[in-house]
Amino acid sequence: MGERDNCKSLMEDLLGLLRIRIKRGVNLAIRDVNTSDPYIVVKMGKQKLKTRVVKKDINPEWNEDLTLSITDPVLPFKLTVYDYDTFSKDDNMGDAELDVSPFIEALKMNINDLPSGTIITRIQPCRTNCLAEESCISYTDGQIVQDVVLRLRHVECGEVEIQLQWIALPGSKGL
Repeated sequence: MGERDNCKSLMEDLLGLLRIRIKRGVNLAIRDVNTSDPYIVVKMGKQKLKTRVVKKDINPEWNEDLTLSITDPVLPFKLTVYDYDTFSKDDNMGDAELDVSPFIEALKMNINDLPSGTIITRIQPCRTNCLAEESCISYTDGQIVQDVVLRLRHVECGEVEIQLQWIALPGSKGL
């Protein structure tokens, strides 16, 4: 099996790419004297991506895109906030998990010609999810996006605002 065959089988398993725009953190936990140096790690299966560190800010603006390859739409992803420390182990500042299946279901609807800003689905916060408020999946500028505010778990305070977008890849299995 050559390099090309290997690449082909990877594409065959791939449904597409999930772009997670990490917008900002709100009221994150203080882990250094009176502030923190937060960064975010996103994990899904074997994939692990991270944002840059924002120095001395508990309300950091990242506006950074992290892109995951999706082969299994039922896998949730986990987002963990850490405080960067130069001389010691980075402190955990909470985590959250997000189920992407409602987003994937919305993508499968084959929606065309909707007015921009049309809300397709609303997901309510509940005990089994990490939503801080209602999350809307909408059709905006020809794309389906999901805006999410995650309440961090295992920590005294903090929320992270993100947006999900789908990138379909030519040659991949697709949804």
